[in-house]
Amino acid sequence: MASWALPAPTTVVPTLSPSIDRPRSWNVAFVLFLGSNSPSPFVSSVSTSSVRSCGFRATRVRFAAAEDGWCPSSTSGLPAVDEAREAVVEILREFGASQEDSVYIAANSPCYVEMLVGNVQELDELGLWGSWNSEIVEENMDMSSLSFRKKVYYMAKSKGDKGVLPYLESIGVKLSSALLIARYLSSEKLRQLIDKVNFVSGILFPSSINKALIGRNARRMMMYLSIPVDEDVQSTLSFFEKMEARHGGLSMLGHKDASFPYLVESFPKLLLCSVEDHFKPLVGFLELLGVPEAGIATILLSFPPIIFCDIEKEIKPKLCAFSKGFEEKDIAKMLMKYPWILSTSIQENYEKILAFFNEKKVPKSSVDLAIRSWPHILGCSATKMKSMVEQFNEFGVKKKMLVPVITSSPQLLLKKPKEFQEVVSFMEEIGFDSKTIGRILCRCPEIFASSVDNTLRKKVNFLADFGVSRDCLLRVVRKYPEMLLLDTDNTLLPRMIFLMRVGLSKREVCSMICRFSPILGYSIEMVLKPKLDFLLRTMKKPLKEIVEYPRYFSYSLDKKIKPRFWVIHSRKLECSLKDMLSKNDDEFAQEYMGIGRFLVVPSVPPKDGS
Repeated sequence: MASWALPAPTTVVPTLSPSIDRPRSWNVAFVLFLGSNSPSPFVSSVSTSSVRSCGFRATRVRFAAAEDGWCPSSTSGLPAVDEAREAVVEILREFGASQEDSVYIAANSPCYVEMLVGNVQELDELGLWGSWNSEIVEENMDMSSLSFRKKVYYMAKSKGDKGVLPYLESIGVKLSSALLIARYLSSEKLRQLIDKVNFVSGILFPSSINKALIGRNARRMMMYLSIPVDEDVQSTLSFFEKMEARHGGLSMLGHKDASFPYLVESFPKLLLCSVEDHFKPLVGFLELLGVPEAGIATILLSFPPIIFCDIEKEIKPKLCAFSKGFEEKDIAKMLMKYPWILSTSIQENYEKILAFFNEKKVPKSSVDLAIRSWPHILGCSATKMKSMVEQFNEFGVKKKMLVPVITSSPQLLLKKPKEFQEVVSFMEEIGFDSKTIGRILCRCPEIFASSVDNTLRKKVNFLADFGVSRDCLLRVVRKYPEMLLLDTDNTLLPRMIFLMRVGLSKREVCSMICRFSPILGYSIEMVLKPKLDFLLRTMKKPLKEIVEYPRYFSYSLDKKIKPRFWVIHSRKLECSLKDMLSKNDDEFAQEYMGIGRFLVVPSVPPKDGS
């Protein structure tokens, strides 16, 4: 390479100031060119991929080194957009933004810059600077003779937004919305606004937030709402609808780059609240309730109007409405699941729900237990609940029998009668009558809140494919309906494979399932394996014993199996697993110990080691 040639550029990526929360989609890199004939200029290459990009190409903004940091260099010969950005940087600096923040804001407000460039170019082309009146321009100043950058500077200053417009666009707010929001913020200083946005976004989007969960819960809140709502809930629904309309929908609620701009557009008053007098006291109050950092974010994003509520006059009185039926820790959990409990319409509906179940002879404590487990039912109308309760009544589930249903599976109350009937039809298809369906509903109501195709039918088909006959399948579901809720790949199949690996055939496993279906739900490591080891190694019994009596796995190893085995073993007796375990203590003592009661319960083998 010739001695006069420039060496390859060296890329230097500086650590950006945390004073502005920068969307991850923006990348600012500084490229240093080393030359011998002139001072080393710094060229900033700003790559933009904003959601609201206005079609600008990646631009290059030139800077020169100065004693007090980075500052714009001469703009002669630079494109109009580049000069305009430098003018925006200058005006942002005047209104209190740091140099680094100013560069970032100017680079990430393309629509604002384009607007300024368009305004200036229009006046240039039409020669109308003489008729352009602005209070910020000195008297008798010839605007047409100024540089393009200076014209943009005065144009930006004439807008009167004090740097708020480009800043709002830089955090993702559409320029059209920013023009309206800026009116609310006329009294806010730019530096204070930047600090406030950074503080608020830190609360709303902490690193610990569960992004998938918050979006899923917000969608669920919308889905199960069936009552007239107040203004606060309505404004929240409007915010959710805006999120749902964008790419990714409500699933993006926990993503700052996606949801924060819509939050500001929907609730511009957010930027007027004081950090010290409003945000910090609210966060402190929620922390005292026991709400963790991620939970606070969930509450505020799922119900933004709470931000504007007075703690003493509004929030505490509304929480007191639930204080009689719930503990403080329960209220914190309910707030995270369903922050709408602080809305007026939900509070009023709570009283209606209590009145409805009081008519059905369901105690308030049971209703509160259901609400604590699934607070979304607070948004369900009593009329809709009535239609579901009537469905339960058709299968004999009334009055006191309603209690286990609504407490163990309160989400059933949110189902549509049509969805409930789909499960009923599936049960009838298998071969159950209405009486048996009613019993299954009382024992395992979660089944009726499940999807027929995605959950229930899959389990039935899996057992049938494994070799369980239709008649046996009826017995399995009737005796152990919870089986329909077990995971096929992670629960059912591993247990079947375990039993076959110890030496049982598929036919023998099917026989065990038919005789004692709960075996499908027992833990391999905690139940099946230790009891099987004791059977084979200590009791010296063959595998056919558990095929004939699979209920063996239901008994406690330490409290029943071992004590009874050592009693029988010490007397050198022989008996089957069924004879050893199926009898109660008195019957066992009378038959194998020759006494009327089982007085001694040995839990360890005799000292002779036999």
